[in-house]
Amino acid sequence: MDPAPSPATHLTRRRLLRGLLGGGLAVGALGGAGLAQAARFGVVREQAALPGLRSPLRAAFLTDLHYGLYAFAGSVRAWVDAANAERPDLILLGGDFLDLRPDADPAPLLTELARLRAPLGAFGVWGNHDYGSFGRSDAERRGLPGSGWQARQQELTAAFARSGVTILRDAGRAVRDDLWLGGVDDFWFGRPDPAAALAGAGERATLLLSHNPDLLPDLPGPAGLVLCGHTHGGQIRLPLFGAPVVPSRYGQRYAMGWVRGAYGTPAYVSRGLGTSGVPLRNLCEPEITLFTLTPA
Repeated sequence: MDPAPSPATHLTRRRLLRGLLGGGLAVGALGGAGLAQAARFGVVREQAALPGLRSPLRAAFLTDLHYGLYAFAGSVRAWVDAANAERPDLILLGGDFLDLRPDADPAPLLTELARLRAPLGAFGVWGNHDYGSFGRSDAERRGLPGSGWQARQQELTAAFARSGVTILRDAGRAVRDDLWLGGVDDFWFGRPDPAAALAGAGERATLLLSHNPDLLPDLPGPAGLVLCGHTHGGQIRLPLFGAPVVPSRYGQRYAMGWVRGAYGTPAYVSRGLGTSGVPLRNLCEPEITLFTLTPA
């Protein structure tokens, strides 16, 4: 017969069980708080002066929806409703719309995006997760030719256009007599060309959409304002320390908020709306950004 456990053994086991239970409760509480923070978004209001602009303009910026991973039609509906409620003149979308298998149906997302309302229209750029949803990553991993994912990209570009969202890939257009909007391809999977995106600007004020802020140090010339997403602000931020992980070669430099690119170009990096990796956020609330742009 084994000897009876000593009081010290009972105490050690009790402490261990209490520690495991307490740790589990703490992790559960943190996870619950992180889920709650990921679901709670706000409208952030910012102002910027643009050289060449002749009259004020209100632009709503939504990015990193990540539809299909942890965000579904209900989330997108709430984001669209909030953007429309601000009555913007122009709606801008910063990429990573999709987080789907290449054969999955994006129709619920497109149905919600079709509800966006702005007199000057809605425009967007592709992000790295969009390329994954086209099937590019899978094709490269399996050594397959690229035509399949490229066809999927073309199909989705047309589908977005039918839903009222024009995708700009190293291209631009005059959305108003005094404002040129350019958009570049994804920094990781495309070949972004900001010079091509802004080529027709002339004397107009310029806005440039780039999913990834890592483009900023390599701008070939100044722009009035660059809008970016991609980083999610780090998604998980800690008091005093900031974000342990930021998906940027520049670390915290372009994590979120107002930053500067080459030629002193002002840029804003949104925390975005969706999540990736884990469905959690901490001290990093999802945002829709409403810009009031005024003449410089």
